[in-house]
Amino acid sequence: MEPLLPWGKSSFGLTHHLAHHCADVAACFEALAKLPVVRNRMERSAGRALTETDISRLAALTFLHDCGKLHPGFQAKGDIAGISWPPLTPHGHVQEGAAIFDRVQDGALADALNVAALHSWGVSLGLLFAAIAHHGRPFSVEPKAGKGWEAVLRPDYAPLAAARQLGGLMRAWFPLAFAAGGAPLPDRPDFQHLFCGLVSLSDWLGSTQSLFPFVAGCDPDYMERARQQATRAVAGIGLDVQRWRSAIEGKARFELLSDGKKPRPAQEVTGAWSLDDPLVILEAETGSGKTEAALWRFAQLFEAGRVDSLYFALPTRAAARQIHQRVNDVVRRLMGEEAPEAVQAVPGYLRSGDISGKTLPAFEVLWDDDPDEARRIARWAAESGRRYLAATVAVGTVDQVMLAALQVKHAHLRAAALSRSLLVIDEIHSSDPYMTDIQSHLLTMHLERGGHAMLMSATLGAEARVKWLSTDNRSRKRQDFETAIAAPYPAVWGRRDGLQGVDRAGQHSKAVALALVAGWSGELAARHAIEAARQGAKVLVIRNTVRAAQETFEAVRELGGETLLMQVAGGAALHHSRFAAEDRRLLDAHVERLLSPDTRIREAEGVIIVGSQTLEQSLDIDADLLITDLCPVDVLLQRIGRLHRHELGRPENFEAPQCLVLSPEDGLDRLAKPAFENGLGQFRDGGGVYRNLHACELTRRLVRDHPTWVIPEMNRLLVESATHPERIDALSAELGPLWQAYWNGVYGKDVADAQSAKHLRLPVECDFTSLPPFADVEEKVRTRLGAEGARIDFAAPVTSPFGEQITGITLPSHWQGAFSEAPVEPQVVDGAITFRINDAAFRYGRTGLMREG
Repeated sequence: MEPLLPWGKSSFGLTHHLAHHCADVAACFEALAKLPVVRNRMERSAGRALTETDISRLAALTFLHDCGKLHPGFQAKGDIAGISWPPLTPHGHVQEGAAIFDRVQDGALADALNVAALHSWGVSLGLLFAAIAHHGRPFSVEPKAGKGWEAVLRPDYAPLAAARQLGGLMRAWFPLAFAAGGAPLPDRPDFQHLFCGLVSLSDWLGSTQSLFPFVAGCDPDYMERARQQATRAVAGIGLDVQRWRSAIEGKARFELLSDGKKPRPAQEVTGAWSLDDPLVILEAETGSGKTEAALWRFAQLFEAGRVDSLYFALPTRAAARQIHQRVNDVVRRLMGEEAPEAVQAVPGYLRSGDISGKTLPAFEVLWDDDPDEARRIARWAAESGRRYLAATVAVGTVDQVMLAALQVKHAHLRAAALSRSLLVIDEIHSSDPYMTDIQSHLLTMHLERGGHAMLMSATLGAEARVKWLSTDNRSRKRQDFETAIAAPYPAVWGRRDGLQGVDRAGQHSKAVALALVAGWSGELAARHAIEAARQGAKVLVIRNTVRAAQETFEAVRELGGETLLMQVAGGAALHHSRFAAEDRRLLDAHVERLLSPDTRIREAEGVIIVGSQTLEQSLDIDADLLITDLCPVDVLLQRIGRLHRHELGRPENFEAPQCLVLSPEDGLDRLAKPAFENGLGQFRDGGGVYRNLHACELTRRLVRDHPTWVIPEMNRLLVESATHPERIDALSAELGPLWQAYWNGVYGKDVADAQSAKHLRLPVECDFTSLPPFADVEEKVRTRLGAEGARIDFAAPVTSPFGEQITGITLPSHWQGAFSEAPVEPQVVDGAITFRINDAAFRYGRTGLMREG
């Protein structure tokens, strides 16, 4: 009987020979390396052109990625072939594979696996370890990994004989790699990191059983089959985009992607921007069509073969969910009915195109449309958060893409998949120092590998813009205040091609009447909201914190305005970040319907929608009146962007846009001690929501001194007046030692946050063998994106207060210590869901998640 060992993959009693699995992964690497964009990124990272001999040798190196599975301690796992093994110490296969070349004294295994050829090709230990580290994190070789390789006292398996078989197949299947001559393989540190990511992606592809069916007995002719399957896999999943590029040829026109509309001025400038410029920043007011401008640039880059994919990053889950459908519709218009489905890259939202799915055991997914095999394979990237960036088109939160630049598991896979993309980051101004440092590092990695990026903001200050444009470490001089406010707005900035202002001749402006309200209690906000809603106004109330939103919501109910509140699933509801993903979908849909710009959907009656920052970004909602807490001017402008967004009929007394800004009656001095209240100021540990109290005070004065804001003409003046360093310094000098000390504390915290980010970012400038160990739990170091932190899974789905089946919930990132890798057991008590994590108790009801006590 032909021996079935060594096995490389197993599932439900079936096995796949190790040589076959290694062939599958190497064939996937070959297929990826044939893609022009991927090849371009490899060559940029390598610092030279790659020959076919180079690619064959890299594929042969990829073939060795699982050589550690030759270890008897790995082969003995399970009862493979129905034969009992003698007692063995269990072993893994990553360190064991490295030990073959790094620690085994006699070198027989390494010789069998062609170590002499590897040396002749110039394969360094860093490049070899990059191939073997395909499970998502770097490693060090412990002494025990090099032990236990002795022949097992049974006739069915001997490691050295198996290694000789594997090495022989390697020579037979990659003859070009073993041909004489050729330059040493590239060995730049960044190339090692990119190679690791590509091998990891190839391993994920080659480990998909539906794409590579198991063959237990060793077949000397298997490689041809593996190459055929790899070509089909890369095309079926959507990594090979040639068919879609052919479909879009000559069609990358704005009118097609916008369903017949002509481009607006900011879109025209973006559309005319050189495709040779790798980084573009679009500054334009809310509602000016930045999303469509980014999609037009993607269409142009895609048609020209500069990128193969798009990742559209947004600051919140709600924004990503809302933009996802728009992006999916545009892609379909550009590429036809067979277009790739846009993946919704948001944990907890399993969606590809128009279709939703549900997770099943054993990493399976049940899709609502019961897809055929081809469609199921096309949704491969949608079925796991670690695969999101391998999608042809993905729309998700910014934290998902930041994971490609952090020391977390599978960062290399994410970064390699992202290298093919136009990376779009919307609302870039919302990044704090920690996020800015990580995103800056991500941009540097991405652009140096030949990737493209586009950043967008309605309210980007000169200080921040200079930082983004200098991520290549070029020296740029800080602009003084007068120069900063003289810069054109709207405008497009490029790393290579400088600046171009946008001509707004004939374009509509919005004159917003602002009023500073003394006090910001929930009751005060509720009274103003009820008065307006009873006159028929659609009132949007945006509070700085979830607690303030909940207090305002309860105050509206206590003051007799419950029927004016947004009604969802038989009762009043509000909107913030502490709802389960399934309930957020329901709440999002109701907000969008009640504040829809479509008069066929928009109801005539007044309504009050109370929420937090989740309402301020990327949503196409249109309110008659905005009531908001005092916040920094860039955030305030974002909120005002939800006010009178479209030309609609308005109720009497609300024909012109109005914004009420709630502010502490006694000013902000007491918050400079420091203290924290309703999102402003600092906690004792230096954290907070809007820690830049100087920007808040300067914004308060802008509201007081300028009762009418003309938008977008005043945007540049407003933003610089509240954020420019000269204005911050002048305010500190005016208000004295208390405010000066406060600012020093904020600056110190920012420096500490940036330093923390530097310690956590992926050091692609370092040789792979010198990488530090990665954290075991990526949630603990991943990102700090506002209120969106670690996800907690429930042991079983449970019915929410809104009637939805929910599977878990995301906790705020500042609830430190409240994290569990294992699913938690939920209980339903009086219509609410309760659960515990360690010593902390939580309650989830119609007003969202609360931490008891």
